[in-house]
Amino acid sequence: MAQKNFPSNAGGGGERVLWTAVAHIQRQHKDIICVVYSGDVDASKQQIIDKVKGRFAINLEPSTLHFVFLKSRGLVEGSRWPRFTILGQSLGSMYLVWEAMSRFIPDLYIDTMGYAFTFPAVAWLTRASVPIGAYVHYPTISTDMLARVQGESWKMRAKRLYYRLTMYYYAISLSHAQFLMVNSSWTRSHIASIISHEHFGPVIQWAHRVPPLLFVKLLLSGSAVRLVIDGPGSARGNKADKAKPVTVYPPCDTREMAKFSLQDRERIILSVAQFRPEKNLPAQLHAFAQLLMDHPEYKMQDRASKDPVRLVLLGGARHQDDSDRVETLRALAKELDIQGQVTFVVNALYPDMLRWLSRSSIGLSTMVDEHFGINVVEFMAAGLIPLTHASGGPLSDIVVPYKSQPTGFHARTPGEFATAIHEILTMDATTERGYRERARLWAVERFSEEEFVRGWEGSGWLACLGR
Repeated sequence: MAQKNFPSNAGGGGERVLWTAVAHIQRQHKDIICVVYSGDVDASKQQIIDKVKGRFAINLEPSTLHFVFLKSRGLVEGSRWPRFTILGQSLGSMYLVWEAMSRFIPDLYIDTMGYAFTFPAVAWLTRASVPIGAYVHYPTISTDMLARVQGESWKMRAKRLYYRLTMYYYAISLSHAQFLMVNSSWTRSHIASIISHEHFGPVIQWAHRVPPLLFVKLLLSGSAVRLVIDGPGSARGNKADKAKPVTVYPPCDTREMAKFSLQDRERIILSVAQFRPEKNLPAQLHAFAQLLMDHPEYKMQDRASKDPVRLVLLGGARHQDDSDRVETLRALAKELDIQGQVTFVVNALYPDMLRWLSRSSIGLSTMVDEHFGINVVEFMAAGLIPLTHASGGPLSDIVVPYKSQPTGFHARTPGEFATAIHEILTMDATTERGYRERARLWAVERFSEEEFVRGWEGSGWLACLGR
């Protein structure tokens, strides 16, 4: 069995899904060998295993884990495609999976990176002999992206057409999957909507009767693969049923975090997120600056101030672009005159992250349309009061009422975030403890590793191996 996770050494929530699944398979299905396609050519197998243990406290068995290192990962980097990024990355992923299949053909192919355009490539390259499945963290393109393209200029119309065509081809590519796991109800609703073709009107359907769009459709179509390989009279040539997306929440190490005391928390606002553009980290600095402007009593008068209010941004920097982004954030903090109360913790090991979680009061996440938000689950399990953007998984799945009582807060603007932070910092002890207890109970009950394993086993992946 092969799992594709090109940046397998990045240390993010997506990697936790991969390594938790691999560790579970190694424990429960000892005769299965896991092969990971990875673009981390500068890391050795042992280095990756050591990093997984240090970052996630997950132990991997080297004897049943192998890596196929791919040299073409640059083709799926966003920086490689300044224009038509989605199209470029999708085509790049097809070339990358060609490199992968030329090196090793598995008995089962599972994508955990969200490159659905590799599915038709795998089908053609293996003559449809390899079952395909996926764990989807985020749709490659969604109706939300379409909705954001406003205006009637020719550029806006062309962009909408580009997005709509890409979504159509994305839906066709997803149809190759025998099973689809998704990480939240937000992702599930988007994926289900896309594969139902409900957004594609008669114009899109008609356009694909004409070359070259007809050729593109046939190239990506699963039925075309089966017809070419098996012939028109074969049973496999018939249209296959589409896999329905099933929600399997990502795993969180709730057992360790649930041991932390809920009392005597420092006035630390903690952010745990990789230093990537989509995490919207500048919004956290603006919100904190707004808090200090609205409530000068939170400003640290001198370094000897007792229990000052601080913002800590903890996260991973995968490459130079991320490191440059950290420096840009430092410069913004200085520009906002809050640098004395802002701390950056870059590429912290797992024990260090746990120490910050055990001390902090508020867990802050500002990403818009976060597909899930495993960092938010970690906040709740560790006893922090979560404050997230009012969208995506944190709004619909995670920071929701527990037994009809609130578990955290949502906001949209820097002003709203600042107001919520002030409300949390000024809570009476009973109210504050109630929030922390409810948040922890909900996280432990719903987002544990055991729940993830149960969902993974129920996805149908073993049936694809004839078990």
